[in-house]
Order: sequence, then C-alpha cells, then structure tokens
Amino acid sequence: MTRGTTILEGFAPIARADARVLILGSMPGAASLAAGEYYAHPRNAFWSIIEAVWDIPRSLPYAERARSVQARGLAIWDVVARCRRPTSLDADIDRASVVVNDFAGFLGRHPGIRQIAFNGAGAEALFRRHAWPSLPEALQQLPRLRLPSTSPAHASLALEAKVDAWRALRRYTDPACHGQ
Repeated sequence: MTRGTTILEGFAPIARADARVLILGSMPGAASLAAGEYYAHPRNAFWSIIEAVWDIPRSLPYAERARSVQARGLAIWDVVARCRRPTSLDADIDRASVVVNDFAGFLGRHPGIRQIAFNGAGAEALFRRHAWPSLPEALQQLPRLRLPSTSPAHASLALEAKVDAWRALRRYTDPACHGQ
C-alpha cells in the first residue's frame, strides 16, 4: 500500500426511519464511487438479487430503486465511512486507515432495525473488527447474518444460490412480519 493512495469516502445510507433490515457492504467500489450509486458495477449481483427477492426491477432509475428498497423496510449502507484502498477489493483496504460509520447513532435513529445483514464476509469482518466492539451492549444483541457477497469478485456461487440465501431477509420485510 502506498502512502499516497487517496482517501476514499463512502455514501450516506439509503434508509427511512421505519427500516427493519440494515444491509451492510464494506466500502463502495470504484464503479460505484464514480457513479455515486451503491452497487453500480454492471456485474455486481446486488440489484439482480433485490429484483428476485423484493420485485424491484433493476432496470428502474437508481433513485426509484432507492425509494423502493426503503418502502420494503430495507436500509443500505457500508461499514466503512473512509479508507485508503488502491483497488475495489476488500482485501486491499488499508486497515490502519479505516474509519467506520456511526452505527450507534444510525441504530438509535432507526429503532425498528431487527436484522443486520452483511453483503459478504469482508463486510462482516470489518464490522466485527471495527464497529461492533464500540456499540452499546443492547445494540450488540441485534441478530447478524452474513450473506453471500454480490461482488463480481465472488462468482463461485451461482446467482440462484445467492438469491435463495438472501430470501432469509424477507421475514423481516414481509407485511405479515412487521411486528417481529
């Protein structure tokens, strides 16, 4: 890692106050940062999975997709607020440069969150290492679920298998389950 690598800044969360599921990635990749949109890389399976699980067409303009995920009770964010990373790979994040997002504040403003889901092992590891220890004990009790990464770098699992795994989040977003 070179010292001169630029500090990358992540995005604000996509979330309404009534969100029930927080989906966390690690840090937006180069294509997402360039587009100013979560999961903008054309081979990232995120929006295909969202379409398959929640019937939100990936062909919709980004702003409409963002409104639709919020209407389904989903919030999208990343673990890392700022870091140095020369490529889009999680493995290339300079761990010493990591600044995590304010999860205690976010979860305090979104008390309906019932599940934290990680878009891959990298996001889960970053959260466990950098964010979880600083959360108040009550927030550490929130259920957490690692899901298969939607990144094109993790293509060893078929899309259908990823969709099946991601369907586990439906129990928190289906209207009949809102009280849980």
